[in-house]
Amino acid sequence: MTFSIVARCARTQSLGVAVSSSSPAVAARCARARAGVGAVASQNITDPRLGTEALDLMATGRTAAAALAEIRACSPHIEFRQLALVDSSGGTAFFSGARTLGRHHAVAGPGAVAAGNLLADTKVPERILETFLAAPEADFGDRLIAALAAGLAAGGEEGPVHSAGILVVRDLPFPIIDLRVDWHDTAPIAALEKTWAIYKPQLEAYVTRALDPAASPAYGVPGNP
Repeated sequence: MTFSIVARCARTQSLGVAVSSSSPAVAARCARARAGVGAVASQNITDPRLGTEALDLMATGRTAAAALAEIRACSPHIEFRQLALVDSSGGTAFFSGARTLGRHHAVAGPGAVAAGNLLADTKVPERILETFLAAPEADFGDRLIAALAAGLAAGGEEGPVHSAGILVVRDLPFPIIDLRVDWHDTAPIAALEKTWAIYKPQLEAYVTRALDPAASPAYGVPGNP
């Protein structure tokens, strides 16, 4: 049903999630991130509350592993859930409950976790993680989307995927990237890549417009001189 990567950029301290699924609007339900705190993918039979709960726990100083342990102890339906967490220090944790769907797997590396369920091959998360870790100096958004595309190329889900998204936070109280393809008949990851290619050159301009509109560049729309 879903494959994802949750990661921290050691170079910029950004935190983010990239995710794709056969179900609609996967990023809206599964991806959570909070600047200076962590990032979480809550997937499989999804409970979006678990992502928020994990971030709340990490905001108190708990590591990703400690936050996951508390959620596992308190969630009444935890065996239906698959979770991947990274904290602000790059600590990682993951869990796949006994009722996770189909072929599933999760793997962690420095500052990143890749996980999936209903996979065509258990090597999919490994390929996602390898791709993300292979280019530590590259743009964080590029790395996340490349990792997602690598998961698809490695087999992805058992069936076709139809939605994808990317969520990234850094040193601001709002996401710097929150892009979603909530439904695409054939190629949501390719559509997400195209959207990112359009948005990436404008990202910093949107940040400036939020923080200091008088210093922002021209809006580039009809009617704006």
